[in-house]
Amino acid sequence: MSIAEITSCTSGLPLHACGAPAAGYQADEAAILALEFLAQRYSVGPKYLTEPAPDLTALRKAVAVALRAPDHRSLRPFRFCVVPTSARPRLAELFAGNAARRGHGADEVERARERAWNGPALIALIGRVGPNSQDVPESEQWVCLGAGLMNFLNALHLQGFGAKVLSGESVRDEFVRAAFCTAGETLVAWIVAGTPSKRSAPKAEDDVDGAIAVWQFEPALRA
Repeated sequence: MSIAEITSCTSGLPLHACGAPAAGYQADEAAILALEFLAQRYSVGPKYLTEPAPDLTALRKAVAVALRAPDHRSLRPFRFCVVPTSARPRLAELFAGNAARRGHGADEVERARERAWNGPALIALIGRVGPNSQDVPESEQWVCLGAGLMNFLNALHLQGFGAKVLSGESVRDEFVRAAFCTAGETLVAWIVAGTPSKRSAPKAEDDVDGAIAVWQFEPALRA
C-alpha cells in the first residue's frame, strides 16, 4: 500500500483511526507505512510552501486528530483560528503596527507587514491555560496543547501538506492578541501550511538513544 492510499484511508477516518481499535486489531501494512511516513515529518518553511493549501475540509480533519491529544478533564486548552485570504491585509496592518511600536524603521515595518502573507494557509494557535477548579495543573494543560499541535501537524503531513510553527513578537503584541483571543486566552503561535515544493531533510541525525532510557532502580540502603 502506498502513502497515497494511506492518505485516502485516513481521509475516510476508519473505525480504528477514530477511536478504540476493533477487537483483535493488529498493526497492518497501512499502519506500519503510516508510522514510517510520520517519522519523515519535518518543518517546511514558508518559502518552500506552495499552492494548493489545505482547505477547510483538510484542516477540520487535522483538528479532529488534534483533539485526540491526552486531555485530563477534557478541558481542551487550545483551539485553531484560520486566517482567510480576505483578512490578511488587516493582519498585515497589525504586524506593521507591532513593528512600528517597537521602534523599527520603515524597511522593517514593511517586512513585518509582508509576514502576514506567509504560507498558502495561515492558522493561529490559541491557548486557554490557567488555574482551574478541576485539579489539572497548568503544566498538564500545556502538555495537552503541545500534543494537540503535534497531532495537527502530523495530520497535515499524512494528507500530503507541509507546515511550520512560527512565533516571534507578533504573538506577544497586545493588539494582535486582542484581535484573536477572548478573555483568558493567549496567542501561542502561527502555523503556516501548504504543499511542499521540495522534500525536507533533518538538520542533524536524531539521537533516539539520548531521548529514552530505562530507569535503574536502586533500593535505598537499610539503616
